[in-house]
Amino acid sequence: MTEQPLLTAEDLRLSFGETKALDGASLHVWAGEVVALMGSSGSGKSTLLHCLAGILTPESGRVGYAGRDLSAMSDTERSALRRGEFGFVFQFGQLVPELTCRENVALPLRLTGTGRREAHRTATEWLERLEVADVADKRPGQASGGQGQRVAVARALVGRPRVVFADEPTGALDSLNGELVMKLFIAAAKETGAAVVLVTHEARVAAYSDREAIVRDGVVREQEYVR
Repeated sequence: MTEQPLLTAEDLRLSFGETKALDGASLHVWAGEVVALMGSSGSGKSTLLHCLAGILTPESGRVGYAGRDLSAMSDTERSALRRGEFGFVFQFGQLVPELTCRENVALPLRLTGTGRREAHRTATEWLERLEVADVADKRPGQASGGQGQRVAVARALVGRPRVVFADEPTGALDSLNGELVMKLFIAAAKETGAAVVLVTHEARVAAYSDREAIVRDGVVREQEYVR
């Protein structure tokens, strides 16, 4: 680990109506580290991830990234950060159904100005790395759930982000496909040096992390190194 964390949350508080989602949550994430946020439904783990990613803005507290204060950034600045330095994997992939799998993976590169040929070449390399090159020219609806989720992982990593946020990335998969997705996902993230913040309630998924952070009642209660 480097001396300073790459991503920090300090005393975050956020409510939805009368419900406190975060009630003083704090967390540090170092470059290249895989952190699993664990907790029961409604514990605040997904809200914490969304605050760390700049999707939600806490009512109080501070989110820092690489020495910058995300809480003080404009929406435009945070959007640029999510396009260029953050990657995302969601439970149901959220691939664009009208595009082929190759086009889906190339999309983050195209949005940041990469030419079509180069973006598609790089996308193909990532599909090969995630062992789904055979669905490159298919649309997401023609791929299996496990294949689609590996395409989503390729899309998240194609721009070589510094942080990847994954919210229940295997929640819609059976155990066999879930294990394959996690194995390939974490290996590829480690290879690129990306930090991973992973929300899960499954111990078998959290086992791929370096550290588990248990979220209860909107607070990070316990942290334990896995390996």
